[in-house]
Amino acid sequence: MRLVLLLIALSQAIAAERRAVFPEGVKPIGPYSPGILAGDSLYVSGQGARAPDGTMAQDFRGQLRQTLENVRAVVEAAGLTLAHVVYAQIYLEDASRYDEVAALWREFFPRNPPACAVVGVMRMPGGTPVEINAVALRDRSRRRSLEVRDAATPPFCAAVVEAGDRVYLSGIFGREGAGGNVPADPARQVEAALDGMGRLLAAVGLDYRHMVFVNPYLTAAMPMEVMNRLYAKRFEFGNTPARATIRVAALPGGAGIEFTGVAVKDLALRRVVRPKNMAPSATASPCVFAGDVLYCSAKSGFIPGPRSGIYAATVEHQLRQTMRNLLDGLEEAGLEFSHVVATNVYLDDIADFERMNRVYAQYFAPGAYPARTTVQPLAPVERKPDPEDRWPMLEQVSLIAVR
Repeated sequence: MRLVLLLIALSQAIAAERRAVFPEGVKPIGPYSPGILAGDSLYVSGQGARAPDGTMAQDFRGQLRQTLENVRAVVEAAGLTLAHVVYAQIYLEDASRYDEVAALWREFFPRNPPACAVVGVMRMPGGTPVEINAVALRDRSRRRSLEVRDAATPPFCAAVVEAGDRVYLSGIFGREGAGGNVPADPARQVEAALDGMGRLLAAVGLDYRHMVFVNPYLTAAMPMEVMNRLYAKRFEFGNTPARATIRVAALPGGAGIEFTGVAVKDLALRRVVRPKNMAPSATASPCVFAGDVLYCSAKSGFIPGPRSGIYAATVEHQLRQTMRNLLDGLEEAGLEFSHVVATNVYLDDIADFERMNRVYAQYFAPGAYPARTTVQPLAPVERKPDPEDRWPMLEQVSLIAVR
């Protein structure tokens, strides 16, 4: 009986813990923590190619190596190792470097690699050509990489990783057949990627109902309405996963779409959170709980309701509305910004990085900033209003919070 009580107390202490992780000598260039240890997981901010002293290698292999060493430094500062990493997202300024990533990735993760997604973006902070974020699980006994061979996923990563009560899916490209060919028809690409998601889920005894968060990455060749129409058919209306749908500069191998995301094993732990001012959606829920972890869809400065749209001209004003929209979901879940452990910020122009940081910092306590990844997915838009006085979107933010 004493042992049972001790284990319960220990699990509660772990669940309650939340602390920032700072490797020695590391000074973030914005209001974010290099890592946040929360409950059973470590959330690692997007790491770039600069060494702690600010220098950067001249060749891509050296830049990529330093990026991975920076990830390692955060993980080890939390008392873990790279073997604890269960998921990573790799952002490349040049998506054709995919094969070079594969070669070095195997050196850092020789056995039981994490799940991963690879995306081509336009620019990243500090002039880095590569940025990598990660999630690690503290208890390695609850981690399992599945040897699922699938031509639609990166061959150097595990297609699926079980991590406690969650399952991480590698990026699933819109490719068909054993050769991984990219169909010319966008609809066939979407169906192939969704079929791939179904295969990975089935490999661990799950299905689409278990998904809690999805990142659809789309290039200019993929019509949004085609993706949404086919995507909606795979999920229950109003009970869809949270979602961050991002247009990107390129995807490896010329694919037009890639899906990656997180599922929860036990459906009893899954709960959709929808603020009262938001109607049910066929494509995305505002937020979804996976146990004590809340995944929230990417929000922008969009004002819902009658005459909806974005009516703010600057990134600062748009970001304030975005944070208001995110707070709606947090409050509906009984949480606030202090519960946020990780965010992704997608900027229209990385030149707005400092202006965004100034406003972003006002929503979190100094010294307790969440982990964060910031990228510019595409070339900047033309900043002018339409005839209805609506402005183009200049930023989006998605988040993860822990109760």
